[in-house]
Amino acid sequence: MSTPARVGRGLSSLPVSRTDTDASWLDAEAIAAVLADDRREEAGRVREILAKARELGGLTIEDVAALIQIQDPALLDELFVSARWVKEAIYGKRIVLFAPLYISNLCGNACSYCAFSKDNTALKRRALSLDEIEREAEVLIAQGHKRLLLVAGESYPNGLRSVLDALEAIYALKIGSGEIRRINVNLAPLSVEEFRQLHAIGIGTYQLFQETYQRDLYAAVHLAGRKRDMDWRLTAPDRAMQAGIDDIGLGVLLGLGDWRFDVLALMAHAAHLEATFGAGCHTISVPRIEPAHGSLLSQSPLHPVSDADFKKLVAILRLAVPYTGLIMSTRETAQMRRATYALGVSQISAGSRTNPGGYAAHAETVALPDEGALEDFDASQFSLGDHRPLDEVVRELAELGYTPSFCTACYRNGRTGEDFMHWAKSADIKAKCGPNSVGTFMEYLLDYAQPETVLAGEAAIARDLAEMADADRRVANLILDRVRHGKRDVFC
Repeated sequence: MSTPARVGRGLSSLPVSRTDTDASWLDAEAIAAVLADDRREEAGRVREILAKARELGGLTIEDVAALIQIQDPALLDELFVSARWVKEAIYGKRIVLFAPLYISNLCGNACSYCAFSKDNTALKRRALSLDEIEREAEVLIAQGHKRLLLVAGESYPNGLRSVLDALEAIYALKIGSGEIRRINVNLAPLSVEEFRQLHAIGIGTYQLFQETYQRDLYAAVHLAGRKRDMDWRLTAPDRAMQAGIDDIGLGVLLGLGDWRFDVLALMAHAAHLEATFGAGCHTISVPRIEPAHGSLLSQSPLHPVSDADFKKLVAILRLAVPYTGLIMSTRETAQMRRATYALGVSQISAGSRTNPGGYAAHAETVALPDEGALEDFDASQFSLGDHRPLDEVVRELAELGYTPSFCTACYRNGRTGEDFMHWAKSADIKAKCGPNSVGTFMEYLLDYAQPETVLAGEAAIARDLAEMADADRRVANLILDRVRHGKRDVFC
């Protein structure tokens, strides 16, 4: 595979490896040295970095370290404004929606922060049958979802075959005009050959969180199981890309270690993928530790990340890797999620359940007085902060000036990996995102939305059309016309 110029201007200034087993690009001493060199906040330098970020070329790790130091409220405001500007310059106002689908909470690892830990005897263990998996997907399709993230604990009843069968079953489902068009997966590290099997099914993004890039801490919180092998996990994205999966999702679990170190290490990881395979990470997730049944550590994180630092790091990531999709999960409260929309977030989950079978159980439950009680915490991976249903989240996005999107056009058109990065880095992807987003949003409004959401959505689409360039508006109107006349899955 060809290797184009590295993203940004020196983001990969840390060592880069070229094999699927070598994690030498993770140089803890180099990262610590960069942090130590940027202990003072300098307004002039910060403003130079923000101006550089608006050129959409990304940032170096030294730039990121300088932005991490920001404490002055005025400079923070400038950081936040720049993050929103960069996101909208590349992707426009669209925010993609998806739902996680947990097929199992069986696990062979002992992780101190996770309810799925094999040592947690209080957890209700469950692996869904194919019939149960299909029922979960049917509920999500009936809500209007088009994208799923398939999640399982790191142990499967029939090995990888369990996952492959689940993917095939979900893709085969058709309910009226509804279907799942893209399934991303969050799975344990695999061998290259196993990744090839996953690729052959037609997955979207392969997502894997490193949890923390700090080796001593990683060893301290991963007590048993294959996950203790940090290098096996670090190099999983390399093996996935070697197998042909060119959309990779990275992330860290905020609250385990020093978030400043982990953010810089995450940048080094993205740079390594970019330099080695020609495509950096497709998405970045920033989950904070939330209470998990049976985990004392989750109740009192080792290095909790404040709301102020959380918002700052989200904005910094948007500037540092502007082409990347930033994901905000329902771990966060509705209020915090709302705040991060304006900081560069481009993908969110909605109506999530983190327990196997949770969607069907919820659909079959008659109006409980406490929405929070709907989640079966005894079988869930962690507790949620935002319990709102999909339609309520969609309506709020439209009312706040964003475009709810269920688009899967890039994946279906083969715009993945290097090709997607080309479109994103040049900011030309916006010309695709605008028309495709309003098209999938109109599908949702016609097929699933509540009346008040339809009103908000139609107003949002009219606003979007008015703000589009003439050529993009013509394409969008063609898509909308076909959707209004009964066509589905229309995209450019």
